[in-house]
Amino acid sequence: MQRMKHRLFLFDLDDTLLDFKASEKLSFTRTMHELGLRDGLDALFTQYQVINVGLWRSFEAGAVSKDFLKVERFRKTFADNGIELDSELASRLYLDSLPDTVVLVDGARQLCETLSGIGEVGIITNGMEQIQKRRIASSGLRDYISFVSTSEASGYAKPDVRFFEYASKMARSFSKPDSIIVGDRLDADILGANRYGIESCWFNPERVANESEAIPSYEVGSLHDIVPALAA
Repeated sequence: MQRMKHRLFLFDLDDTLLDFKASEKLSFTRTMHELGLRDGLDALFTQYQVINVGLWRSFEAGAVSKDFLKVERFRKTFADNGIELDSELASRLYLDSLPDTVVLVDGARQLCETLSGIGEVGIITNGMEQIQKRRIASSGLRDYISFVSTSEASGYAKPDVRFFEYASKMARSFSKPDSIIVGDRLDADILGANRYGIESCWFNPERVANESEAIPSYEVGSLHDIVPALAA
C-alpha cells in the first residue's frame, strides 16, 4: 500500500459508514407495528423524515434540545396525520430498535480495518451517545475504532468548531496536517473541517452538485475509493 500523510481519520457515522436511511426505515416500521399501526406507513415515514431533518437542522443551529427533538418528531408526525399515539413511547421504542437495525455502507468494514492499520480511526457524530455506541457495537466495526465523539457528550454539534476541538482531544495524538474528516454532509462534516482548518473528504455516492460554501479536499463516490484517493 502506498504511504499516506494522514494518521487520524475522523469519520461521520450515519450515511457514511452506516446506512442510516435503511436503518431508520426498518426501525420506524418496527416501532409503528409495535404501536399497532400498519397501514400507510410508507407515506407516514416520508413525512416523518421531513420533520426529522428539519428538527436536526434546528438542533445543529442550537435552536432546540436533543431531548425535545427525540419526541417532537413523532408528536408532530402523529398530529399532522390525526393519529392518536403516545409520542414519548414511540421515541423510546424507536431508539431501542436502532442498534438492532444496523446496515453497513458497502466497503465500510474493509476501509476501517485498513485505516486502523495505518493510523487511528475516530467517529464524529451528532447522534446520541449511548445509541451510537450500541450501533457501532452491532456493526462489527468497534475493533477498528479508537474513540467515539458525540455532540451529546461534547455539548456542541457539527459544524461548531468546539465539537472538533473536543473530538481532537480524544485522539491518541493530534495534529491538523495529519488529520482528515470523512463525511457525507457538506453543511456539517465538510464545513466543520473547513472552519477547524483540517482536510476533508466528501463521501458523495449520489454525485450531487456542491452548491454550498463548503470546500472538500477530496471527493469520492464509494468508500472503496477513499484509500486510493488519500494515498500519497
